[in-house]
Amino acid sequence: MRVPAILRRWIEVLAALLLGARDAWRARRALIVRRDADGFQIRQAGPGAAAGQILCTAPLATPVGKEVSQIARKGQVIVELPPEKVMARRISVPAKAREFLTGIIRNQIDRLSPWQADQALYGFAAKASPEDPATLDVRVMITSRAIVDAARDEIAAIGLPVDSIVVRESDADSPAAVALWSRGADATREEAGRVHRIIGLTIAAAVACSIALTVWAMVSAAAMRDAAEDAEARTKDLQHQLRGARNAVANVSADPAERAWIAKQTAPCAVVSLEALSRALPDGAYLTDLQFEHASVRMIGLAADAPSLVAPLERSGHFTGVHFFAPTTRGADAALYRFHLEAQVEPRLDLDKD
Repeated sequence: MRVPAILRRWIEVLAALLLGARDAWRARRALIVRRDADGFQIRQAGPGAAAGQILCTAPLATPVGKEVSQIARKGQVIVELPPEKVMARRISVPAKAREFLTGIIRNQIDRLSPWQADQALYGFAAKASPEDPATLDVRVMITSRAIVDAARDEIAAIGLPVDSIVVRESDADSPAAVALWSRGADATREEAGRVHRIIGLTIAAAVACSIALTVWAMVSAAAMRDAAEDAEARTKDLQHQLRGARNAVANVSADPAERAWIAKQTAPCAVVSLEALSRALPDGAYLTDLQFEHASVRMIGLAADAPSLVAPLERSGHFTGVHFFAPTTRGADAALYRFHLEAQVEPRLDLDKD
């Protein structure tokens, strides 16, 4: 099964679960409407002390009150058909066939109903036979679509939407409601498609938000990393400046001979720096210009890969703060690049003044 088919099936299952949860929540505040000689009797259903209480009686074609209308909008409206408008049939099937009852009754509805199959509405209830536990006694309640449509029109005339139509057997010891019609089962394809589209758009919006958050997190992490590297570089420069200032203060307070030894120890040695450069630079790179200025050195030369020169110089231990002080350009032969590097020279010569 392909991914689009799996996603479509998943959306259908999710829509069914959402609609089922909505119906279950609305069923907690249901109204039972029953026809009598004078009109309609409306009772409260569901749990609580008000269950079974008669809320009002409504004459034919007379809208109900505002309170009942509010309950109907938040809950369900269940219409009970009189038993005389429903035909009852009984069949027996093996108990092992319980899960196939819907198909069995659908296949036999032409034989059980006096109406055509497309004009008949039915429901059923099954229980184990008291004489034979291996057999199910199935009560099939059948009515015509015209009767159901007439009942819906009468209820709509008093201002109530019909969610389901049920019937109770008059000859049963404890009659249970058998559903003959429900709004969810009679829903149009357009309505089902609308629910599917809403769920699909919601999922798409959630995925888009997740992608946007991921991209934002990656960009923010890169920006923070760059800021941390800049802060580290500035910290090294400040440490170097502070070390130079401390050395200057120490030189001023010392006597001339002491200052001479300090200057000799702290000043970078050109020979050592040249040796470090010759070891750090790869064979494919060479210098055309080299300048020492106090504690810094500037290098100009040619190399096949200029950016790769920074790391070896840093690792040598003789140079810190290695950076390009001018743009890198392609050489005349188009094979090498002219680089301009600057670095701080670390003193590596420790002389004993004794």
